[in-house]
Amino acid sequence: MLHIDGLEKTYNAGKMLAVDQVSFDVKKGELFGLIGPDGAGKTSIFRILTTLLLPTKGSATVAGLDVIVDYKQIRKMVGYMPGKFSLYQDLTVEENLEFFASVFNTTIADNYDLIKDIYIQIEPFKDRRAGKLSGGMKQKLALCCALIHKPEILFLDEPTTGVDVVSRKEFWDMLKRLKEQGMTILVSTPYMDEATLCERIALIQNGKILKINTPDHIIEDYPQDLYAIKSSQMGKLLQDLRANEFIKSCHAFGEYHHISFQQDDLQQDALLITQLEKLGHQGLEILKIRPTIEDCFIDLMESHG
Repeated sequence: MLHIDGLEKTYNAGKMLAVDQVSFDVKKGELFGLIGPDGAGKTSIFRILTTLLLPTKGSATVAGLDVIVDYKQIRKMVGYMPGKFSLYQDLTVEENLEFFASVFNTTIADNYDLIKDIYIQIEPFKDRRAGKLSGGMKQKLALCCALIHKPEILFLDEPTTGVDVVSRKEFWDMLKRLKEQGMTILVSTPYMDEATLCERIALIQNGKILKINTPDHIIEDYPQDLYAIKSSQMGKLLQDLRANEFIKSCHAFGEYHHISFQQDDLQQDALLITQLEKLGHQGLEILKIRPTIEDCFIDLMESHG
C-alpha cells in the first residue's frame, strides 16, 4: 500500500538532514507505527507521503501512485490528521465537518457510518466552536474530519500528544475499529507504550530507521538479559551502577533502574548486590525482567552510536 525507498529530506539549503535514507513498506489494511522522539523525522515523512512536502532524494508511492507525479490523486484517497490542531477554531464542530466534507464533494450523511462511533461522543457539542473544545474532543473532531471522505489510507501524526490517558485509550480503541473495517493506518507517536498497539513498527531517531518489525519480535531480539534494580537511595544507586565495572548499561525507569551486565552470568547479580551493600545501599531489590520497547529503543540508539 505504501512503499518508501531511500527517502531523504534536507532543510536550510541542505545543512540539516531531517530524513536520512529511510525505506519501508506498509501493507494494505495494516496498522503501522512510526515511533520516535520529537525531531526524529516523523512529521517530515508524513508530509512527504501526504504530498505536502517534496523529498530531496529517494522515492515514495501511495497505493502505487508517485507522491510527486500523482499528488492530486493521492490527496483524494488519504486522510491526514496533523500533530497540531489545525481545524477552524471559530467554526462549530458541525460547521468544520460540513466544510471538510464539501472539500471532497461529499456530505456528513454519505459517510456517517464510518465516523458515527466517534461522532456520537462529540455530537452533544456540535454547536460549540472548535476552539472551545477540550483536548480529547478536539482530537475526536480532527479524526472525524480526516475520515469524512472515507479515505483508503489514514495518516495520524502524533494524534495523542497532549491528551489525557483516558482519551488516549479511547483513541486507540477507535483506531482498532477502523482497522477492522479494512483501513490502512499509519500513525506516529513519541510514546513508546503505544508501540505495542501497532501491528508493526519502525523505530526512528535522527532521521534514520533503527529497526522495523512487530513489537513482540523487537522485544525478543533484545540482545541480553535485562534486570530491574532499586534501593532506598535511587540517585546514589544510579551513580554507583554507572561506575560499576560489571554494568554495561544503566537507565532510570520509574521506581527502578534498568541494567544489563557486561557479561551474562548467573553470579553477577549476587556479586553486584554485595558490592552495593558495601557502598551503603539498603533495601536492595533486583529482578530479571522482560524488556519494553523503550529499552529496545535505547539499546538500538546506543548500538548505532
